[in-house]
Amino acid sequence: MTAGHLAVIDMQRVFADPASPWATPRYADAAAGVRSLLPAFGDRVTFTRFLAPAKPAGAWRAYYDQWPFALQPPDAGLWHLSEEFAGLAGHVVDAPTFGKWIPELAARVGPDDRLVLAGVSTDCCVLSTALAAADAGTEVLVVADACAGADDDSHLKALQIMELYRPLVRVTNVDDLLAEPGP
Repeated sequence: MTAGHLAVIDMQRVFADPASPWATPRYADAAAGVRSLLPAFGDRVTFTRFLAPAKPAGAWRAYYDQWPFALQPPDAGLWHLSEEFAGLAGHVVDAPTFGKWIPELAARVGPDDRLVLAGVSTDCCVLSTALAAADAGTEVLVVADACAGADDDSHLKALQIMELYRPLVRVTNVDDLLAEPGP
């Protein structure tokens, strides 16, 4: 088993559906990477979901003025995990924020464990989660080929930015992570 806790960030229909305004072009590639990782983490996996707030406040008002389609309740179909993950998600945490390093996820990871991140989008929710967890003192590994960005360039730039945070944040790939010796 691979050491750490895997957080699968926002593998939701709204990012998987090519017709969605928030479609992630390489979602299927990220999903393949996530599927490869899941068995190595057993029950040490948390799936996250981005949800719109009931009533946006502050700067979120301008954000949802730009994306009004997303102002839907938590049970709306666009917020569901994509079909391939819906039945695999034993633990799910929801947040109306880009960053998913919220108390529920932090409690599952624990103070001395490492957080392994996969999902979408590299340049938004993955990046926001990685930096917040690192600030909290958690070792973070971002699995590049189990993530996808808004586009290839944004994905690569986000990975480069996260590499600047070494040793708190380290970018790796599925094969290298799975080749590490277990705990």
